[in-house]
Formats: sequence, structure tokens, C-alpha cells
Amino acid sequence: MKSYTLGKTGITTPQNAFGCLPIQRVDMDEAVRIYRRAYEGGMTFFDTARAYSDSEEKLGKAFSGMRDKIFIATKTQAKTPEKFWDDLETSLKTIGTDHVDIYQLHCVPQCYKPGDGTGMYEAMEEAKKQGKILHIGITAHKIGVAEDIVKSGLYETLQYPFSYLSTDRDIALVEACQNACMGFIAMKGLSGGLLTNSTACMAFMMEYPVLPIWGVQKMEELEEWLSFFEKEPSMTPELQKVIDDDRAELLGDFCRGCGYCAPCTKDIIINQCARMSQMIRRAPSDAWLTERWYKEMLKIEDCIDCGKCRERCPYELDIPTLLRKNLADYKKMYLAL
Repeated sequence: MKSYTLGKTGITTPQNAFGCLPIQRVDMDEAVRIYRRAYEGGMTFFDTARAYSDSEEKLGKAFSGMRDKIFIATKTQAKTPEKFWDDLETSLKTIGTDHVDIYQLHCVPQCYKPGDGTGMYEAMEEAKKQGKILHIGITAHKIGVAEDIVKSGLYETLQYPFSYLSTDRDIALVEACQNACMGFIAMKGLSGGLLTNSTACMAFMMEYPVLPIWGVQKMEELEEWLSFFEKEPSMTPELQKVIDDDRAELLGDFCRGCGYCAPCTKDIIINQCARMSQMIRRAPSDAWLTERWYKEMLKIEDCIDCGKCRERCPYELDIPTLLRKNLADYKKMYLAL
């Protein structure tokens, strides 16, 4: 398995890393088992966040006494220095460490800079000076914000969505990071679960200077990613066809399932309902074409176009329109059963 160095941080790790968001969905014992197996299988980089409920706690328990064996990146959604320090101290205590390798401002609405009046970048600098964080990172979902971050030269790593559904502009962002000696952490490599061929996903990633973090919540999922340590995938005509076919089907406005749009004023499960058309075609349809999901989809008819989901969506999708398109498609398939 190739290694990747995260820009000027000097952190070098296999180009196959662990995304900790889904681990919050399993109990402590299973999470510890998955984390340890990931390390035994070759993974050394683990990306978590204060927002991922108990993922940090599980990580700390799994690697107690092994702090020097792994790299830990975590995040804060703080918008004030006071919340920043509260989150950082909580993360350190929860993980059971005196420092994190990379601390990231999480899903930012802007590129925080020294002197911008927020105090956020100054807090990062002070935390690094104190040795509580070793490197300053940031995560973004909007391409314009991400481009501003790279141009600023202030951050050591950028975490941004990247998969074989990425646009030329996204790929240019990767190249800009490389030119700026800035590490690129690739999140959403499966585009919210729409991409199902792990070999194609990994082969694509390995053609770029990025560190993919794969979200894992089941041991069988983990074993799929660990298998690439034994047999590193490379792009083939067959895999390229998978990619080309998926791009033809999925490119355009689609929901990644991140959930930042929630909560809905009408209790619509937006991050599932807004991508239902793709899910019923790319996953076993009997899991989605059920009475339960039919009732959930019908809630879309109660949408009042309040616009809150549209404002929250980091991808700036027209969610109400997307929901209604998915409902119309879903009804046809469900009622045809």
C-alpha cells in the first residue's frame, strides 16, 4: 500500500485511512474491536470529531497505551474562541491524550484568518503553541470556501469531499493543495453510499495525492478496505467503465446524505428521502420499497418551502425540488409493486 505525506505536516501514513463518523452507531465493545482490527490491518490515521457523539471516547478506549502508534485528527464546529477551547479540552480528555496530531475547524462557512474579528485562527495558533495540537487543519464542503482556504496558505491540511464523481474544479483543488504543500484529506469517497464498488473507489483515489478516510461501522466493511493492503488496486479498463457508467448516471445535483440540512420542520428524513431514487436503484430495493419508507416519503407532500434545509445544505442544493422529484419517482416504483 502506497504511503501519503500530508503536506508540510510531515505526517506519513498509508493511503488508506479510517473515518470515524459511522462508528458512533455501534456499541463500545464492537467499536473497540473494529478500531483495533483497523490498526492491526495497517491503518494508522483516524479522523474523528467532537460532533460524532461518542466516537472520540471509543477511539480513546481502543488505543489506550498506544498513542504513539497512531495519528489522530479531530474537529470542532465552534464559531467562538470560548467554544473552541471547550471543545478542544473535551476532546483531549475524552480521547485520553495530551495532544492531537491535527485539529480541524469543522465544516466552515468561511476561511478563518488572523485579524478577521472571530479570533478562531488565533485560538488555533495558541493551541499549537501550547502543544495541544500539532498541526492546524480545516474542513469545508463548499468549493469556493475551500479554494479561499488553499489560497490563504494558513492551513496545513484541508478536508474536502472527493470521489470519482468529483468535478474538474474539485480535481484542480487537489492539485492546488499539492502545489501549496497542503495535505488533502478526502472525505465522502463513496459519495454518501451511492458508490458501491470499493475497488473502483480505491483505484481512483490512488491516482491522486490525497488521503481517503473511509467511514466504517461494520467489520465486513473494514475488511474490504483492509484487503487493499494485501492487493493494491490499480486502474483497469473494467474499473474505468464502472466509473464512467456511474458518472453518466449520477453526476449533477445529488444528495450526499451528510445530514447537515436537519432538522426538518415537517420531520422529513431529508438525507434519505432526497436521494431515494438513487438508493432504490443501487441498493437492494426491498430495503427501501417498504410501507415504512412509503409513509416517510409521503411527508414530502407536507413541505412548506420554509427554506431552512436549503440554507443549511453545504452543497447549496435546492432540496425541496430534489425531494419532490424523488417522491414522484418513488411513488411510481412503490405503487407498481
